[in-house]
Amino acid sequence: MRVLLVEDHKPLARAVRQGIEEEGYAVDTAVDGEEADFKARSAEYDVIVLDIMLPKIDGLTLLQKWRKAGVKTHVLMLTAKAGLEDKVKGLNLGADDYLSKPFQIEELLARLRALVRRKHQTKDPILRVGDLEIDTSTHQVKRAGQSIHLTPREYALLEFLAYNRGKVVSRTKIWEHLYDEYDDNTSNVVDVYIRYLRNKIDKDFDPPLILTRWGEGYLLRGDDEP
Repeated sequence: MRVLLVEDHKPLARAVRQGIEEEGYAVDTAVDGEEADFKARSAEYDVIVLDIMLPKIDGLTLLQKWRKAGVKTHVLMLTAKAGLEDKVKGLNLGADDYLSKPFQIEELLARLRALVRRKHQTKDPILRVGDLEIDTSTHQVKRAGQSIHLTPREYALLEFLAYNRGKVVSRTKIWEHLYDEYDDNTSNVVDVYIRYLRNKIDKDFDPPLILTRWGEGYLLRGDDEP
């Protein structure tokens, strides 16, 4: 999944970015409201983590502009203020959740996972595809009851395919959700990770779950796939 982190306090931004990346997410960053506005309208993010107090354009004004412009990305607001007024105003303007500073990275990650599930209209943290189980809260993966170890990048790819189960997703779309603005890989790297995943998820199991649609992309087998 791909996250836009909007935070002008650089030490905090570095720490939060590292924590989110260790979860397997791709993270873009912005240090002021103008940069955040440009990036939010230029790329497709799964979640935007938005600080209220920002240079140039504050977070509440940004949020209001995005919702008026039809930007539907889930927004988790960060505030250093303990007062209820900012939280209520943010929620009323279209924020999906909020978190007061200081916070633990584990809580932020839990809220991000919940927003990703909400985006895909599911409440169960465990995604099931045939005999494959993906626990989105612990990143544990099992097939036919057998635990499968995945690297963070492999897991991120599998989770993305699972959330789009039965739908063909192009290499470009996969790449845009798995890699951030700092990564110099091209969409061809997706083929490499699809091969890695198949060796772990499909090898020695039946039926194969990761399917190729030549000229279109990849998909995780849906219930109606022959």
